[in-house]
Amino acid sequence: MSERPSYRPETLAVRAGQERSQFGEHSEALYLTSSFVFESAAQAAKRFSGEEEGNVYARFSNPTVTMFEQRLAALEGAEACVATASGMAAIMATVLAHLKQGDHIVASRSLFGATINLFSQIIARTGIATTFVSHTDPAEWAAAIRPETKLFFLETPSNPLTEIADIGALTAIAHAKGILVAVDNCFCTPILQKPLDLGVDLVIHSATKYIDGQGRVLGGAVCGRKQLTDEVFKFLRTAGPTLSAFNAWVLLKGLETLKLRVEAQAANSRQLALWLERHPKVARVFYPGLPSHPQHELAMRQQKSGGGIVAFEVHGGRDAAWTVVDHCQLLSITANLGDTKSMITHPASTTHGRITPEARAAAGISEGLLRIAVGLEAVEDLQADLERGLALIG
Repeated sequence: MSERPSYRPETLAVRAGQERSQFGEHSEALYLTSSFVFESAAQAAKRFSGEEEGNVYARFSNPTVTMFEQRLAALEGAEACVATASGMAAIMATVLAHLKQGDHIVASRSLFGATINLFSQIIARTGIATTFVSHTDPAEWAAAIRPETKLFFLETPSNPLTEIADIGALTAIAHAKGILVAVDNCFCTPILQKPLDLGVDLVIHSATKYIDGQGRVLGGAVCGRKQLTDEVFKFLRTAGPTLSAFNAWVLLKGLETLKLRVEAQAANSRQLALWLERHPKVARVFYPGLPSHPQHELAMRQQKSGGGIVAFEVHGGRDAAWTVVDHCQLLSITANLGDTKSMITHPASTTHGRITPEARAAAGISEGLLRIAVGLEAVEDLQADLERGLALIG
């Protein structure tokens, strides 16, 4: 399908990127093959050299994966997209494709725990250093820049406190020094936030989350200018953090309902956040859609709504937080997010449990903090489920 500027997100989510085979299938075809056959030795040589377009080997070319890449790129307003095996693979591929030994990253200290570990432990072994700074203070980002700084990396809203970074301000600071900016857009998806429109160079996704939306498969993606994604593709072609064709097919189906799900989950989240904010056992609620959120005004400029993640802190620390979790009968106790089923987790002992206590404290991850990824259930039922544990807190 040829994309036109007049197509709206809900249309692109259903139609963009589809290529039909000679059989004329209506739904996207699933190509389960490891390699592709050539008509001649000459064609094989042209395909391998890149002189002729076409599929070669499923580590780096597959029609189903290509359809997913084209559809997500259309939704993000990107020139191109490279799909990967997971969101973490997308981050790793972005860094190793664009940076080398001796280079430097400035990153938010409010990143997802696994991302912090990736930068501070795994990527650090390659000789690429990272400085972690305040998520919300652009002056700290500017002060952390070195001559060898090549990348700003952030996710906004942050996980799990839903802090909002000023994308425009950070992009201006970085670009004045020739530094690339990559934003993890997992929480908002292109339905609620378009980082590329705000000047960002690359957008990262864990497609495992909202893009799938039903907790079925893993996937990741990097979107942006083709000149930049081509470098990511070169890394993927050789290193192989590849999205499987089956997972790409599932993610294509997930994109079809993305707008419906994300908007409904955001509406549920705001209703739940308002209820929690009034609850006597809750010390604080973190949700960008509430006027009480420190960056509410900024969030409403960058995003179309507050999104589907609500974090809240209970009085009584870990014991109280675990009491709430353990008495949930409806909410799933799991650390994933973006599913149609609501999920609750205790970040300090799960998603951020592998980082140091000092890093958790710097990121504001307290022992009484809980995170809910709000699904599509009736909000009244979610409230009743949470009340079961909240009522037991002293």
